[in-house]
Amino acid sequence: MTERVVALPRRTLEFGPERQAAIDPSVEWIVTNGLGGYASAPVSGGLTRRYHGLLVAALPPPAGRIVYLAGLQTQVVYGDRALTIDHEDFAVLSESGQGLLRSFTLDGGLPVWRYEHERLALEKRLFMPHGQNAVCIAFRVIESDLPVSLECRPALHVRPIESAVATAGIELGPLHVDGNRAELGLAGLPPLRIVVSRESAIEAIDATGHGSVQLLEERARGYDCDAHLQTPCVLRLRFDADGAASIVAAVGEPASDAFGSPAALLADEQARRRAIVERAGSADDFDAALVLAADQFLIVPVGHDRNAPDPDQTLPPPGAANRTIIAGYHWFTDWGRDTMISLEGLTLELDRREEAAQILRLFSRHVQDGLIPNLFPEGARSGLYHTADATLWFVHAIGRYVARTGDRALVDDLLPVLDDIFAAHRHGTRFGIGVDPADGLLRQGADGYQLTWMDAKVDGWVVTPRRGKAVEINALWHNALCLMAGWLEAGGRSKDAAAYWNDADRVRRSFDERFWNPDTGWLYDVVDGEGGDDPACRPNQIFAIALPHPVLDRRHWDSVINAVTDRLLTPFGLRSLDPAHPDYRSQYAGDLRARDASYHQGTVWAWLIGPYVDALLRAGRVDHEHRDALLGAFDAHLGAAGVGTISEIFDADMPHLPRGCIAQAWSVAEVLRAWRMLGAAQPVAPAESRTPVPASRSRSAHRRS
Repeated sequence: MTERVVALPRRTLEFGPERQAAIDPSVEWIVTNGLGGYASAPVSGGLTRRYHGLLVAALPPPAGRIVYLAGLQTQVVYGDRALTIDHEDFAVLSESGQGLLRSFTLDGGLPVWRYEHERLALEKRLFMPHGQNAVCIAFRVIESDLPVSLECRPALHVRPIESAVATAGIELGPLHVDGNRAELGLAGLPPLRIVVSRESAIEAIDATGHGSVQLLEERARGYDCDAHLQTPCVLRLRFDADGAASIVAAVGEPASDAFGSPAALLADEQARRRAIVERAGSADDFDAALVLAADQFLIVPVGHDRNAPDPDQTLPPPGAANRTIIAGYHWFTDWGRDTMISLEGLTLELDRREEAAQILRLFSRHVQDGLIPNLFPEGARSGLYHTADATLWFVHAIGRYVARTGDRALVDDLLPVLDDIFAAHRHGTRFGIGVDPADGLLRQGADGYQLTWMDAKVDGWVVTPRRGKAVEINALWHNALCLMAGWLEAGGRSKDAAAYWNDADRVRRSFDERFWNPDTGWLYDVVDGEGGDDPACRPNQIFAIALPHPVLDRRHWDSVINAVTDRLLTPFGLRSLDPAHPDYRSQYAGDLRARDASYHQGTVWAWLIGPYVDALLRAGRVDHEHRDALLGAFDAHLGAAGVGTISEIFDADMPHLPRGCIAQAWSVAEVLRAWRMLGAAQPVAPAESRTPVPASRSRSAHRRS
């Protein structure tokens, strides 16, 4: 029997001379290396962000992620003409190189460009060998009636990704060239090594004479935007008999095969991707594209000392295959909340249960005072703990893992940690997080901190402090108590389990009494807050229905779902605030203060579509026939912003432009999870309370040209 070959998804953007202006610099691509490093730039070429680069390496602390190879200025020598196809300056490309670009294809998640001029057709591919700080750029002549060669000039501005671009960057050391190989020393960092294909050569030049590039996206966001680039060498590429030529750039001492055959390296990476899609059981191209997008966020951590166990830790030390989740590209690291919300969609939906367990064990080793870290900052060795909900999402993620894998051993191993977590929350821990003995609800809040997922803060201003008893925090607290009670009961600790069941029942009764607002027909967002009870209609209330152990009384479900649907639902997720509220912001744009002022004041969050679908399914109000209407707009979005992935946020009002990170872990995870849930959902009987999804939310209505 012939072995079945899994087809990888393909998505193509077509261009042409008559559509030169249509090549949008805001449409970007990204390729990752499984370490937190990546390569990314606009599809059209050039650099528009400080985070862009063809080789951004993930190094151990305190270095963090470093932009090594920013860009590659490439000219095609076609007969006696020199044609620019790549340039780090978008203004230069607008006049020349864009006119040669005919198509961009994401082939199995890997970018392919096709350039044409008269009788010349040239293809460029880029990929990163998995698990290595290396990038391979492979060129192939498809057709030509004249001799063809390439002249490539690497553009360097070596610096941490978060550093100001106006800085000089890390000092370049000596360049050693030996035929088709070069090594560039860098002050305090591993060297950059470049190898070109055998028929080609490298020539050293004066590195000071390249010039500056203005980064358009940084300028629009109110940051310094003039980056000074250096070019230490010229790569003169000659094509072999098969019309192929290549460049491999790597940091430090790469694996022995990093400079091997690019064709073999590409075949290995394509096989790895096919195996991921096959293991995940993808049934359609959209599903497969999301599976490949999900893989980008799963990394072996090198950004901080996650492998050093706490000296008091009783769990066995982690193995070499530790995993964590990058919250979003380009600028996020691994965040506790994002990791736990994303865990099910990024690992369990992909049948990667071992990695899910590794992530849960990893974070369990970093519990302090009953809290998991909110985030691990770039290049830091330890985490920050200012979050009230990440730990409750951690308990939820354990629950989803056990429900889907049946791996009770993990719960048994983590029970001592879980006991400490619940004890700390009952007695009170950092940042005012603790149970109010008067009603059993969980409260939180500390001056200058934003402790829930609505965590925007700028210049000391906490935009949505939500101090008090937040609705989703208490839905998560009730869910966590029920999960722990069930685990203790199954483990023979019936007396302890009874105490948890009693606490959960008290939370449920208090929740219904305190959070239901009969005047509006939805739930208060915060009770006992600094300004009293907050009646704003926000999406946080959906968790009172969506979690596996819903805290809200069933008689209120339809009213809450109706309010969220009518006021907050968009084709790309839920708004963070009702448009009728005086603080509502319709657009996420401008400088940092303007953006943070709108971050949770209307801005649409894609990840919230997951719990919204959970709530609809739990209430019996949707089935598989509604899948396209609820999620179809995301299919078109895979060809915009970050091609092949899903953005962090969208503008609150039409046309709901994508904003924030071009690739966000919980956006991909929750859309994939919702897509599969709705695909498996059976039809339910019609009911008067059932809210129909407007026909305008169909896939075709939101497909971009």
